[in-house]
Amino acid sequence: MLLNVIVAPDRPVVSYLTPLTGLTADLVAAHGVPLPAALAALRLALPPAAVLVGQNIGQDVAWLGLKEGVDFAGMVDLTGLYRVFNPAYKSFSVWGQDHLASVLLGWPPSGPHDAAGDAVKSMRLFNLHARLSTDAAAWARATATLLASSPEPSFAKRNPSHEGVCMGNRKTCTCGAPFLG
Repeated sequence: MLLNVIVAPDRPVVSYLTPLTGLTADLVAAHGVPLPAALAALRLALPPAAVLVGQNIGQDVAWLGLKEGVDFAGMVDLTGLYRVFNPAYKSFSVWGQDHLASVLLGWPPSGPHDAAGDAVKSMRLFNLHARLSTDAAAWARATATLLASSPEPSFAKRNPSHEGVCMGNRKTCTCGAPFLG
């Protein structure tokens, strides 16, 4: 691991969403650093030739304000790699990283998110896809297994609101905020 940083918020926190994030007030108070310092450390640790791999990695890159071709060379989004046409719905199916790791790698369901653990999952799933993409029969078995497996409901579906925080699920929204896109 080159870097693992907890960003200290610059505003009061309503909830750390600990069951989802694994963060607590004590953990952030003890180890959190301001966002500008975290970004400076990231840019120092990130080689310009790096290829970032992750689940919906573009969102993380946008949130961090990183620039492709400046801060890093490129991105590989696992959501796109494991996107599979589902004939039952006549559309594409995508799965979360935890579900992919559970079904394809045999990993047990995980608890709260952990950035370092998610990075390991991302790389293992990326490497698995590289192997599967060269073997049509293995890819067909993997996609059939994914299509036959039901993901666990997300934290937001299980908890439409947690400690006063609306999880923003369109079907169970409790705050009435508008949805974008």
